[in-house]
Amino acid sequence: MSGHSKWHNIQAKKGKADAARGKVFTKIGREILIAVKQGGPDPAGNSKLRDVIAKARANNMPNDTIKNAIKRAAGADNDKNYEEITYEGYGPNGVAVIVEAATDNKNRTAADVRHAFDKAGGNLGTNGCVSYMFNKKGVIVIEKASTDMSEEDLMMLALDAGAEDFQSSDEVYEITTAPADFSQVCEKLEEAGLEFLQAEVQMVPTTTIELDEKGQERMEKLIERLEDLDDVSNIYHNWAE
Repeated sequence: MSGHSKWHNIQAKKGKADAARGKVFTKIGREILIAVKQGGPDPAGNSKLRDVIAKARANNMPNDTIKNAIKRAAGADNDKNYEEITYEGYGPNGVAVIVEAATDNKNRTAADVRHAFDKAGGNLGTNGCVSYMFNKKGVIVIEKASTDMSEEDLMMLALDAGAEDFQSSDEVYEITTAPADFSQVCEKLEEAGLEFLQAEVQMVPTTTIELDEKGQERMEKLIERLEDLDDVSNIYHNWAE
């Protein structure tokens, strides 16, 4: 669930996502739990839960699984409590990295995240050291091959729904929204029958860093190590993939 890739080699990314789907579902289930605990089980009155549901659907989580996760989270016997923590640090060549985690043991998670940075030749920093280089945005990615709608019609639909920006590349359309408008834009696009390759509120970098081959290998290892951690929910960076 690494954020803001440029969507090269979509099929390869899909295959990797399929292989890790069980783990992804577990992590999204934890995000659903936190959202329900904070704002209740009704998405209509819980914007955070609406955003997580959009993310779950974009990751092909079945509706029944989503509903069951919400039901379990709202159950009186559910005494699981997770705390959301954000870590900031640097990868190879000063790449800015933000790691969002949900944990029931802050010491364990901090040690695991620090170890992942150290092993990849990066270093964990203090809160605020890189977040100023990112803006929080809703990001919706649609694979061109998945829709017959023309680029102009899709752009007008997205902008009329409240999107801030619309970009087209070789294989995908990328729609950007303000966080507050993300859910309504998703709903309008879904009503038009569109399917999402990605849909989530994430940290989008304002500038990017190019890496040489060695730097790319180290950065990929850092992302893989972080994604392997059960407590890590999302990873954002400003590497120009």
